[in-house]
Amino acid sequence: MKIAILSRSKLIHSTRRLIEAADQRGHEVEVVDHLKCAVLMEKGMPTVQFDGRILSHVDAVIPRIGASVTFYGTSIVRQFEMMNVFTTSSSQGIVRSRDKLRAMQILTKEGVDLPKTAFARHTVDVNELIKHWSSNSPR
Repeated sequence: MKIAILSRSKLIHSTRRLIEAADQRGHEVEVVDHLKCAVLMEKGMPTVQFDGRILSHVDAVIPRIGASVTFYGTSIVRQFEMMNVFTTSSSQGIVRSRDKLRAMQILTKEGVDLPKTAFARHTVDVNELIKHWSSNSPR
């Protein structure tokens, strides 16, 4: 299997460990710096260019996208998705995980037990939220 690890450097510990694990299982692995990629769009032919060549015949992508480059990194992941390449983390999943409020909303909707959490635009509103919450909580 040909695997592309989207990472800024093959020297990062987590990236090195992924390379080792892939090598042990006989996979062909390449570290691709997603910030050096470009997306090429043409009718019916989405492609990703890296290091002066088109990345073709990639079977799977393992995104290791840093928080500071989420927008660009997920655009590269999304392009691989458009190419029908399997990815261990979807572009939408990465974006949702970076938005902590959205992640908590999804988790609570799915029934995951979380501590009571308040969210307000202004900090002055928090005291009212806590008061209301305390008076309406089942004991």
